[in-house]
Amino acid sequence: MSIASPVRRPVRLAGVAVVAALALAACGQADGATDAAADDDASATTVEVEDNNGTQTITTPPRSVVATDNRTFETLAAWDVELSAAAVALMPDTIPYAQDESIIDLGNHREPDLEAVVAAEPDLIINGQRFADYHDDFTSLAPEAVVLELDPREGEPFTDELKRQTTVLGEIFGKQAEAEALNADLDAAIERARAAYDPADTVMAVITSGGEIGYSAPGAGRTLGPIFDVLGLTPALEVPEASEDHQGDDISVEAIADSNPDWILVMDRDAAVAADDPEYAPAAEVLEASEALTGVTAIQQDRLVYMPADTYTNEGIQTYTEYFNSLADAFEAAR
Repeated sequence: MSIASPVRRPVRLAGVAVVAALALAACGQADGATDAAADDDASATTVEVEDNNGTQTITTPPRSVVATDNRTFETLAAWDVELSAAAVALMPDTIPYAQDESIIDLGNHREPDLEAVVAAEPDLIINGQRFADYHDDFTSLAPEAVVLELDPREGEPFTDELKRQTTVLGEIFGKQAEAEALNADLDAAIERARAAYDPADTVMAVITSGGEIGYSAPGAGRTLGPIFDVLGLTPALEVPEASEDHQGDDISVEAIADSNPDWILVMDRDAAVAADDPEYAPAAEVLEASEALTGVTAIQQDRLVYMPADTYTNEGIQTYTEYFNSLADAFEAAR
């Protein structure tokens, strides 16, 4: 017995030591996990912002972000915001997200795969524009997420609404300085264009699609319509009951010719969605090859100002800033 006891005692002590060590390790891991969770909680904050539906409380930084509003894509990409899901099918190739295969594609607004948002487990969905009608679907499919909507509101100055959207996104993603810079760039471009424009010059806005010319009405027309109010442009033609149709309202080239605009503002819709189609006809060809328009002042004096090629599937603050600067360049050169 005197021999066995010394042999067994160290074994028992070692077992106790191992159990104790495991227990301490477990406690350490638990404490570490608790500390990590505490650190995460400490680093996470909330911000209250106003969107089209009221006050929204958002935890920042958001853990999983979904984006469906075309107007926000370029800004989010510029700020290196990681997206877990998005309407990738609606993105122009100029947006880096369009080549990111890690992003779950919700499809386009005509045939969306809304259920795919569940896999993203979002806490923030930046929704709007073509996906605006799916707000309730998103709240049902992702009840833990804030569905943020910042579409330009009817009755509010359009460019102010673009800046509101940018400011709110800046608050959410800690990019306040960058948001201020984008807003300032837009304001500066508008001031340039206003200063260079001669109110005696009449202006027509058109959208080309499928080789046809559509009319974008001052104020109400798609994409180009708001520019008339922003810059105080003098319309060459005003048509009653104009719409926001994405291809513009039906109008004859003879009506355009009769109004004889000094300037024509152009959005080439197909440049963004059908440029690879063999049947694609660039806006310049459609307008400048029209016999009915050969006598129009804007055509004769080469006063056609085209929006960026990706406008139809972009339309964010950067798009308009670029276009206002293009208008300023053209107006200044004509003086």
